[in-house]
Amino acid sequence: MTLFLSMPEPTGETLKAARLTAGLSQVEAASLMGYPVQSGSRGGQQSRTWQALESATDPRNMAGPAFAMFQLLTDTHPEFALVKKETSA
Repeated sequence: MTLFLSMPEPTGETLKAARLTAGLSQVEAASLMGYPVQSGSRGGQQSRTWQALESATDPRNMAGPAFAMFQLLTDTHPEFALVKKETSA
């Protein structure tokens, strides 16, 4: 059986909408996906990488497969969901 999963590269606006739908802050989303998180200038945490990925003016975008994984991990993928495999005894 061949399964093709559409994995388009999201725009910054699409990524931000997906993050908000999942109910995550930028720091939470960055941590989930393994992006670096730093101390911010105002004492909190921030992810400059995630900020850049959501920016309309930054040329960087999240890779399509990474975005599909983000959607699967946050249960926001429009077609698929992760399910735990049943183990046989």
